[in-house]
Amino acid sequence: MDYSNILSRRAMELKPSGIRKFFNAASEMDDVISLGVGEPDFRTPWCIRKAGIDSLDKGKTWYTANTGLAALREEITRYLYRRFELEYDVKDVLVTVGGSEAIDICVRSLINPGDEVLIPEPCFVAYAPIVDLSGGKSVPIVTCEEDEFRLNSQALRKAITPKTKLLIFPFPNNPTGGIMRREHLEKIVAVLKDTDIVVLSDEIYAELTYGGRHVSIASMPGMKEKTVVVNGFSKAYAMTGWRLGYAAGPSQVMEVMNKIHQYAIMCAPTTSQYAAIEALKSCDEEIEAMAAEYNMRRRVIVEGLNRIGLKCFDPGGAFYAFPSIKSTGMTSQDFCEGLLHSKRVAVVPGDAFGESGEGFIRISYASSMDHILTALERMEAYLQEI
Repeated sequence: MDYSNILSRRAMELKPSGIRKFFNAASEMDDVISLGVGEPDFRTPWCIRKAGIDSLDKGKTWYTANTGLAALREEITRYLYRRFELEYDVKDVLVTVGGSEAIDICVRSLINPGDEVLIPEPCFVAYAPIVDLSGGKSVPIVTCEEDEFRLNSQALRKAITPKTKLLIFPFPNNPTGGIMRREHLEKIVAVLKDTDIVVLSDEIYAELTYGGRHVSIASMPGMKEKTVVVNGFSKAYAMTGWRLGYAAGPSQVMEVMNKIHQYAIMCAPTTSQYAAIEALKSCDEEIEAMAAEYNMRRRVIVEGLNRIGLKCFDPGGAFYAFPSIKSTGMTSQDFCEGLLHSKRVAVVPGDAFGESGEGFIRISYASSMDHILTALERMEAYLQEI
């Protein structure tokens, strides 16, 4: 049987994740310090785990409503208002299997074949493949180190065409750690205000914003009606394996997203939903403590990278550093492969996040301080050798 004529061309043309390549290689080697995968090294807070355990003990293992437990959606609305001054009705919140599902079904709800989706790069590896599978056209907008990897309003305006349907707005950013403050958002809003372009605001790292609170583009004047906010529990609450996220947005969009969610997923994991209720009720102090620890690691790793000769801007959010390796004359792939095999340190080449990431590497500081310091020592030795 010739499967090349059977399998989906769009699916076959997808490139494998550049993150997983190095993660898988590192997992098969001894004495490797992995600063590659963006996963918190903290344990899920006990009160959250206990809430999940209690739900299982009480036999709460049935399906929930497609949109999620009403009590959870109510807590999400309270959380969004308390932390980011976003007001939503419970009916306009959808609980999903991680933020990734929310991104997927949002794109599928909006995109018709040929529609253009603007994506600031470097960016999370899943955006463009999701757009491609939906029949849309990904249009990258390059962000620059000189701008601290913020989306430039002039570049945005230049990228817009009559076919533009959606802007994916990934701030705080993975992989760069770039953020958008209110004064930067105002310039983006000025470009979008007279258009029908919808914004998918991926705010999964919102709680990991340093030197001031995260400002959602949905909170800006005139933007709530054209923005779908995506968030979740993986990063802020150290709940990656619980696979729980959510989206909040205009009723008409959320209705279509829920329709796709019904057929593709049915509902998010019930145990995770009960645990998430407790997370939203009780864990503001926990997430602030974790953010403070990340902030300390951020300062150490950025100072260390600059000291050993890898220029690195000061990331304002998430838990990634994105230093330049251009001074070495090596490609991102060659640099990372050499570092892994000679010094047993796993990081991710910047071109895994788009062509504009070439010349950079992504380093996750969601790891212990001991690992970070040891990794810096090994990287310094590697730089001296090359």
